[in-house]
Amino acid sequence: METKDNIKKLITKALEKLDISGADFAVEYPENPENGDYSTNVAMVYAQKLRMNPRELAEKIVATILPMQVKEYAMADIKVAGSGFINFYLPRAYFAGSLEEILNNKNFSKNSLMQGKKVMLEYTDPNPFKPFHIGHLMTNVIGESISRILENSGAEVFRANYQGDVGMHVARAIWGLLKNATLQDKSGTLIEQSINIGKAYALGADAYETDENSKAEINVINKKVYDRSDAEINSIYDWGFKVTMEAFEDLYKVLGTKFDYYFLESQMAPIGERIVKEHIGKVFSESDGAIVFKAEDYDPKLHTRVFITSQGLPTYETKELGLTVEKFATLPKMDASIVVTALEQADYMRVVAKALSIIHPEYESKMRHITHGMLRFASGKMSSRKGNVVTGESLIRDVRASILERIKERGFSREESEEVASKVGVAALKYSILKQSIGGDIIYDFDKSISFEGDSGPYLQYSYARAYSVLEKAKQENILPEFSVLPEQTFEVEKLLSRFHSVVLRASQEGEPHHITNYLIEVARAYNSFYGNNLIADKSDRTAPYKVALTFAFTFVLKRGLYLLGIETPEKM
Repeated sequence: METKDNIKKLITKALEKLDISGADFAVEYPENPENGDYSTNVAMVYAQKLRMNPRELAEKIVATILPMQVKEYAMADIKVAGSGFINFYLPRAYFAGSLEEILNNKNFSKNSLMQGKKVMLEYTDPNPFKPFHIGHLMTNVIGESISRILENSGAEVFRANYQGDVGMHVARAIWGLLKNATLQDKSGTLIEQSINIGKAYALGADAYETDENSKAEINVINKKVYDRSDAEINSIYDWGFKVTMEAFEDLYKVLGTKFDYYFLESQMAPIGERIVKEHIGKVFSESDGAIVFKAEDYDPKLHTRVFITSQGLPTYETKELGLTVEKFATLPKMDASIVVTALEQADYMRVVAKALSIIHPEYESKMRHITHGMLRFASGKMSSRKGNVVTGESLIRDVRASILERIKERGFSREESEEVASKVGVAALKYSILKQSIGGDIIYDFDKSISFEGDSGPYLQYSYARAYSVLEKAKQENILPEFSVLPEQTFEVEKLLSRFHSVVLRASQEGEPHHITNYLIEVARAYNSFYGNNLIADKSDRTAPYKVALTFAFTFVLKRGLYLLGIETPEKM
């Protein structure tokens, strides 16, 4: 049981003794450390109801609690502060015990919130023949972190990727490749071929919007892609599909993601069509030659959407319907189907979910849609330093190149530099995306994101590397972690380390990685302050073994916390 829960239980028992009940109260970490390790507003919650002075009620509650404490949970002190807050001060031994738990229990960060649950989590979803854009990067980073947090809570998570392998974007790219034969160069590297396909897509997209003849040609190509009726187009399609999918796989490796399932739009469309046609007159209806779902009939906040066009073509909604049904068929007894997408997909996804809930009511409580905002640049520019439009792929390359420049004087071999630059570059991006609540837009500042100081992913990695070097020195000095002699002072970093489990639990409960991100910055700053004010691996200091144990605990917490964010921890930087 969490310490917070123990305190709440103690307060509840005291209230029962005072014959008080009927309202909820909070037990929280106070912002100012001088106000204890935990604080409660219980007296303020009940005072008005009981027509009592809050401070007097707080004094009564404390007087009732004091003799009730058992040795295991006894506080060092309990004080009434201000207008009636009750502050709890944990004993010195509590924090030493917390460090010992971190060192000795390999499951110190885990909880059982999702124990035994099967979850399929779909995220990233880039389309072959199109660039891996910023939105795909955001969705990947958020989806991977949530996957790891769910696994940490006991769930068995199956990662899924849904990709549009047919459609106008494919036709536009193939048109661009046909019009510019140099872009079909298959002798270049995988990344060069992928970039060429992206350029071809941009050509086709522009032509489709500005030239009627080109638009007509692209429409013909689109039909040929669907019916596989043209040998040349089939050949270009097969090559382009292979190249872009392999390029995505290279990016997934860099980002630390491995998918269990890949669903393709071409395979989901017929499944969705069949479902829609089977439910015409029950769920769907005909309207001007199209098949629609009048969602507002079931929920006034929703609206009508087309599922099959008057030309007989399935829309995104139909494909999404087929995808969801296929997921539940692919993973029988699935407890939750979670999808991470950009916010602009929220409206049509709600309509699909409503239609599906009527057809398969047993799925309704198992479906969850997580939406994120946009990544906006602090500079206001949406182009890279070379003047190109920023894609997720180019942003990763630019960040990595900047890190390489920063560490070139640090004495790494070329191979070491490449590895560190990749890990630190990914950390810079992931931290920037995960440091605030998922739903809002994110202002991305390139230079701040790659800083080794301040509020950044590289700062956390640097803090880990610094602590790791302390442990290496302690090893050379033969100072082993020990808890027999404790420093008189309780360090701030100790108090923060003891909160890790509850922070991770909150992130699990709310599905919000930013709780972990914000905590890690706080604990890293506290450790660096501890490091700056103390000799740690000092053989003449009787408390050195404890300080080394504290450093071990810090590295364990930081490494585990960063893992839950999808960030690696280099031992040298």
